[in-house]
Amino acid sequence: MTETATLGGGCFWCVEAAFEELAGVEDVTSGYAGGHAEEPTYREVCSGNTGHAEVVQVEYDGSVLGYDDVLEVFFTIHDPTQLNRQGPDVGSQYRSIVLTHDEEQQEIAEAYVDALDEEGGYDDDVVTDIEPLETFYRAEEKHQNYFAKNPDDAYCTMHAQPKIEKVREKFEQKAQA
Repeated sequence: MTETATLGGGCFWCVEAAFEELAGVEDVTSGYAGGHAEEPTYREVCSGNTGHAEVVQVEYDGSVLGYDDVLEVFFTIHDPTQLNRQGPDVGSQYRSIVLTHDEEQQEIAEAYVDALDEEGGYDDDVVTDIEPLETFYRAEEKHQNYFAKNPDDAYCTMHAQPKIEKVREKFEQKAQA
């Protein structure tokens, strides 16, 4: 059974590349969500004026990966304590956000973040927004599978590759063969 998660943790190229490593992931689509403009473009979202975050929509086989597995990977590959930034990317378009598709996802995500804060695994509090998904806008085609198409891109080498390596190392049992 195919399930969907929508997540933003900085540049969507990096988040997309990391999720592509997992067994059970059927598709990852880069896009925009959480804003007020209709049909936003990459340039508009990057301006910070649309309110959207760069996000990925992960379609996965629920019999292979659970939503909690998806969240575990997500919270491992980005810093959920950085407000409106990830690494060199600064602005609300790079915020940490979980956009839920139903009440169950909302409850699971909220409980997951509460547990992270209680565990004290981070020096600062988790600032990840958790809100219902209203509309997902697919990013332009040149942004889809960006890392796979541009593996030598300097930005990807510096920021996507470490996330991929982290997934391969930490989630070896869940990685694609």
